[in-house]
Amino acid sequence: MKLLESLDLGGLVLPNRIVMAPMTRSRAHDHGKVGPLQATYYAQRASAGLIVSEGVNISPQAIGSPFTPGLYDDAQVEAWKTVTDTVHAAGGRIFAQLWHTGRVGHSSVRGGALPVAPSAIGIVGQQAFTAAGPVDYETPHALTTEEVVAVIADYRTAAVNAKRAGFDGVELHGAFGYLPNQFLVDGANHRTDAYGGSIANRARFTLEIMAALVDVWGPGRAGIKLSPTIPYNSISDSDPLALFTYVIEQLDKLPLAYLHLMQGIIPLDKFPTWPKDALATFGPLFHGPIITNGGYDRDKAEHVLASGAAQLVSFGNAFIANPDLVKRLEVSAPLAAADRATMYGGHEKGYIDYPTLAS
Repeated sequence: MKLLESLDLGGLVLPNRIVMAPMTRSRAHDHGKVGPLQATYYAQRASAGLIVSEGVNISPQAIGSPFTPGLYDDAQVEAWKTVTDTVHAAGGRIFAQLWHTGRVGHSSVRGGALPVAPSAIGIVGQQAFTAAGPVDYETPHALTTEEVVAVIADYRTAAVNAKRAGFDGVELHGAFGYLPNQFLVDGANHRTDAYGGSIANRARFTLEIMAALVDVWGPGRAGIKLSPTIPYNSISDSDPLALFTYVIEQLDKLPLAYLHLMQGIIPLDKFPTWPKDALATFGPLFHGPIITNGGYDRDKAEHVLASGAAQLVSFGNAFIANPDLVKRLEVSAPLAAADRATMYGGHEKGYIDYPTLAS
């Protein structure tokens, strides 16, 4: 079974090709600190070949949603140590997903400060998640060039903190409309400085971050997640084929751990010229390990690994309700369904109380 084959990832031996995808669960209730609840949650799922943590805010400015964890002060670093120690004791491996939400947030969860973005262009047709319920997105503050450089430095600091916290590596969240994605696309980036305009300039922010992460972690321990064909959070580009071809060809020059590619999960009727299959279109451009994500079940995952198009497959919702997902896939056991009402916020219910086959 391909899913159960081992893989050497930057010297980190994964016992299988099954990755737990990063998923926001909004349960960090103490000023961005994780605790025993998160330690239990991740340890329950330590049989995954690799766990990628929920998005972790790199700075107070990065926060977009309530109850999300951080990795920018000593107390948060110490709290994450408990999680990573518990995962390692359970035989697992865990990367920290470094997260800056950019304009995907609201001032009410940021102490009154407006969200930031490459340009003062807000999200339309959606609402922000806040502790008081959904509200309309605001027009973000356009970062100055100096502020952009400071954000890149924040990513570097968060990478250092991830190492201090005992993680095995880091992943840049460059997908799903968050800040790096906003810089990449011409629908959100109207800048005229070195971080806007041409494809090379719009890619500069992401590539400089990745160079910093590699500098901190060394070869094979920094990955990136991209979603070339997902228009969520008002993401649009006039030529995503040219854009992501350039970005991935440049990323391929770095000694990355992997490229984590999200397949299209949203209909592209409004974008008829966009590539329909991100993995088939962009995967051949990258010569390191590829994690593919988006709508995979056991059979589809086996097929894509057997084809050689990807080396690992990440599962999101399936890991929420099936802490023993690896075993269930191994024996073709039925998968439990996640309770959508308890995915975000709360405490134990819908988080650490899903049963395993043995329970």
